[in-house]
Amino acid sequence: MEKSCTLLVHFDKGTPAIATEIKEALEGSDVSAKIDAMKKAISLLLNGETLPQLFITIVRYVLPSEDHTVQKLLLLYLEIIDKKDQKGRVLPEMILICQNLRNNLQHPNEYIRGVTLRFLCRLNETEIIEPLIPSVLQNLEHRHPFIRRNAILAVMAIYKLPHGDQLLVDAPEMIEKVLSTEQDQSAKRNAFLMLFNCDQDRAINYLLTNVDKVSEWGELLQMVVLELIRKVCRTNRGEKGKYIKIIISLLNAPSNAVIYECAGTLVSLSSAPTAIRAAANTYCQLLLSQSDNNVKLIVLDRLNELKSSHREIMVDRIMDVLRALSSPNLDIQRKTLDIVHELITPRNINEVVLMLKKEVMKTQNGELEKNGEYRQMLIQAIHSCAVKFPEVASTVVHLLMDFLGDSNVASAIDVAIFVREIIETNPKLRVSIITRLLDTFYQIRAARVCCCALWIIGEYCLSLSEVESGIATIKQCLGELPFYSISEEGEAPTDASKNSQQPSSVTVSSRRPAILSDGTYATQSAASETAFSPPTIVQGSLAAGNLRSLLLTGDFFLGAVVACTLTKLVLRLEEVQPSRVEVNKVSTQALLIMVSMIQLGQSPVLSHPIDCDSYDRIVLCVRLLCSTGDEVRKIWLQSCRQSFVKMLSEKQLRETEELKAKAQVSYAQPDDLIDFYHLKSRKGMSQLELEDEVQDDLKRATGEFIKDGDDANKLNRVLQLTGFSDPVYAEAYVTVHHYDIVLDVTVINRTTETLQNLCLELATMGDLKLVERPQNYTLAPESSRQIKANIKVSSTETGVIFGNIVY
Repeated sequence: MEKSCTLLVHFDKGTPAIATEIKEALEGSDVSAKIDAMKKAISLLLNGETLPQLFITIVRYVLPSEDHTVQKLLLLYLEIIDKKDQKGRVLPEMILICQNLRNNLQHPNEYIRGVTLRFLCRLNETEIIEPLIPSVLQNLEHRHPFIRRNAILAVMAIYKLPHGDQLLVDAPEMIEKVLSTEQDQSAKRNAFLMLFNCDQDRAINYLLTNVDKVSEWGELLQMVVLELIRKVCRTNRGEKGKYIKIIISLLNAPSNAVIYECAGTLVSLSSAPTAIRAAANTYCQLLLSQSDNNVKLIVLDRLNELKSSHREIMVDRIMDVLRALSSPNLDIQRKTLDIVHELITPRNINEVVLMLKKEVMKTQNGELEKNGEYRQMLIQAIHSCAVKFPEVASTVVHLLMDFLGDSNVASAIDVAIFVREIIETNPKLRVSIITRLLDTFYQIRAARVCCCALWIIGEYCLSLSEVESGIATIKQCLGELPFYSISEEGEAPTDASKNSQQPSSVTVSSRRPAILSDGTYATQSAASETAFSPPTIVQGSLAAGNLRSLLLTGDFFLGAVVACTLTKLVLRLEEVQPSRVEVNKVSTQALLIMVSMIQLGQSPVLSHPIDCDSYDRIVLCVRLLCSTGDEVRKIWLQSCRQSFVKMLSEKQLRETEELKAKAQVSYAQPDDLIDFYHLKSRKGMSQLELEDEVQDDLKRATGEFIKDGDDANKLNRVLQLTGFSDPVYAEAYVTVHHYDIVLDVTVINRTTETLQNLCLELATMGDLKLVERPQNYTLAPESSRQIKANIKVSSTETGVIFGNIVY
């Protein structure tokens, strides 16, 4: 773990290779055996073996080989072996490979030259590289572009070595000349990258000299240009005006990758509305033109970031974002709806809802497997739109009510909850919603949806016709009473009834006591009643559907909801119906329904009897209809609605508080420096630069440039090492990155004397290793010093870092 690893190969430790076998294979003349032996040797070296005896064998028998695969494996072997001794000096035998590398750099085969140049990019030993420099420079002018592009990379790698600028003093000038004459796009990209990393001023000069030709350059070179622009503008923000013009010109490039990078660069460098609008437009174009779902998700993430920082610009692009719903991928559709939800304004709400309605109607064709889940997302989106802008509720509520009987229970429940909220918040829609709900109630097949719909019917049927229609609808969906039949004693059924009841009941013609299955005796009538099996349930007509079928499956919670709804309707009927006879008639019918449900729940025809809670609830409704008091009537007809209204208000308050919490708190400190850059001359500035200045002014005024979150996180990682009363106070800021631990220790001299030779001595326990020991310092009175210490981690076991401060 002490040096970087440029190669990683899987190695099966269950079949280790023996060094002697590898040596024998390398000494042979079989090329395929040599290739296998080299692969085994490389695998062993990568997994901790040293194999020092193989080097001379490889130099003698592998180095002269002309096979390309063998030469490639040889370079990999040379890349991973230790080339220095314990004192850090290059091993003498490494000089043996220099002549071979020089021959490879002058080899007539282009592949050998190219892979050798690429190998040199990973060498750090100056003693090996120095004799090869003339051959590397000759390859800069080779006729084949593969060699030229790798030669440029080799020059860059050599120049970036600790003393590389002494080995290649004029490397930037040479690469600049190569760049001006090079025709291959990959080679030009490598040359510009070399100038970018090694001589940034030359790269900027070349870019500004050829600014009119940037749009004609290749994709690879344009990507490096954008990277250079980002780096330059971060260090010198005053110069970004001329670079932004280059970025905007690249927005018309044929490469989608370049366009995407241009948009990201614009957003990171500029806050001008023109630049942000161009970036948003670019993202929307990519969103619609790309077929790869991963690309769409990434672009949606960028649009989401734009929405957070530049919402007013993204509002204008809301319809473009909505077109992404045409993708069949649920993740894309979900992310699109999340973005659109926060961009809705009174100006665009009608267009958005119209688009969502069209998408809901598309899901009815049933062609896609996940239409139900997508429909549920659309319903939730429309619900939130209608809550935020009640005026659009009338245009969508009736369409969504068609999905109360949807086979996807989750979307049907969402519709029911939406209708329940809209009917309370939009009193004008109450009559039309109730009428539509009563007309479509028979289509509902899910018990939870039935419960919600029954609650709406019980609470919002207010007029006489609505109450009567509600009761009639419930009676129709319950079907004929009773819910099951019992054979009459001594009854002579017809042949048809005999045939129908024969497989489902046991008929005993004698009056003698019958013996039951558990061995007890019972009279004839009791025996015939007990012997009925579930098929004796009266299913009712086809029209009497949902409530009856759900009750006969044993859902008595729904039965309790039916009883409560009937009770509310009867109590309201007493207020709106002048005829007492009609009220008593309806009340009697409601009582008959409730008693029938209790009878069904206590009968043996169902596998599970009625639960105690549902039983108590239905009995309560029966008692209430038999004797009603004013207080009880008020609770049933008013308090339930008041509780629902309170729930809605609390929900709205909670959502408002969440929005406030999400809002960014921007502020500026009273003692912040005021920069009077308004006095700077605006002559010669483009419109884009002027807009950028104004936006930067606004951000400075509101404190958006202040990032206090990172500072708070840093404080959490500060560890106090000494006491406040100690002569030397020390605290450490710990940074962990993969296998590296960096301790940034702040040491403060609290005394009035100068401290000589102050040293931070660190030691470790476990699989931790101190890379270098901190040096000695001299601390003046009341002064401080930053000391950095690097520690390497070699395993996941627990380790301890401890130490002393000596002075």
